[in-house]
Amino acid sequence: MSKIKPAKGSPYARILGVGGYRPTRVVPNEVILETIDSSDEWIRSRSGIATRHWASPQETVAAMSVEASGKALADAGVAPEQIGAVIVSTVSHFKQTPAVATEIAHRVGAVKPAAFDISAGCAGFGYGLTLAKGMVVEGSAEYVLVIGVERLSDLTDLEDRATAFLFGDGAGAVVVGPSDEPAIGPTVWGSEGDKSDTIKQTVPWDEYLGKDAGEKFPAITQEGQAVFRWAVFEMAKVAQQALDAAGITAQDLDVFIPHQANMRIIDSMVKTLKLPEHVTVARDVETTGNTSAASIPLAMERLLATGAAKSGDTALVIGFGAGLVYAATVVTLP
Repeated sequence: MSKIKPAKGSPYARILGVGGYRPTRVVPNEVILETIDSSDEWIRSRSGIATRHWASPQETVAAMSVEASGKALADAGVAPEQIGAVIVSTVSHFKQTPAVATEIAHRVGAVKPAAFDISAGCAGFGYGLTLAKGMVVEGSAEYVLVIGVERLSDLTDLEDRATAFLFGDGAGAVVVGPSDEPAIGPTVWGSEGDKSDTIKQTVPWDEYLGKDAGEKFPAITQEGQAVFRWAVFEMAKVAQQALDAAGITAQDLDVFIPHQANMRIIDSMVKTLKLPEHVTVARDVETTGNTSAASIPLAMERLLATGAAKSGDTALVIGFGAGLVYAATVVTLP
């Protein structure tokens, strides 16, 4: 018989607060058109994007995360010293070690929390949320700060007509803590590594190092049509599986918050899932662009801030991207 004592966590976990940070610089499509042969009409029709935010040198991954985290903590009514773990999902923090989560934890005032980074692309927020739920229920942390943050402008090839208009910068954060009732459903997540080349960094860092000064800096590239088909058809199935796992139907939903990759993908998923008219759909991509791991918490924060969604609403969230990876779950909004 095991001598290990059972965990003393909460029976359930929930999102208690959310915060977001968007860089001050707003970049319209006209700026993108300075380096690619396209048009505002083409960009809007293909992606639904009109503007995006790009970070200044001072708006680092850590700085944006600290701002978003402070708002999330205030929204949750949780003091920084109560945070037991900090999880940061990002692909655009260029320092290999230490994890940027440790810097963020220190700057927000957390006291010796567990702190680590994860790399799960546009599904990263869902991965972090799932890990946080496990910590709270298991008892290793009472409150967990989950952050999705990107400076994708650093990894954008402004001469690539297929991707130059897609990416934006920003940070979104949530505080996950104990709950007396289920408020974060089972996660349906996974990966399809056979499709890893459809979204990737153009040149690995080890190949870039030592190249001539004129070598183009690594950027994110993708096979647009392949990604579109996969997202629309396969991710709609995953979204349905998340609804089934939570024991609800589309009729029970109040809000749908998909990864803000592309307006056409969002609209196609809504149609495939046959979401009722009453369901509020996040379409933050129009003014924020694709912010990868930050897109879901940023969209969640905006829906709540504008009153388009309210506390207690039932929301389906799904992230999907490079890997190819995905994560979907049903949550109660803070």
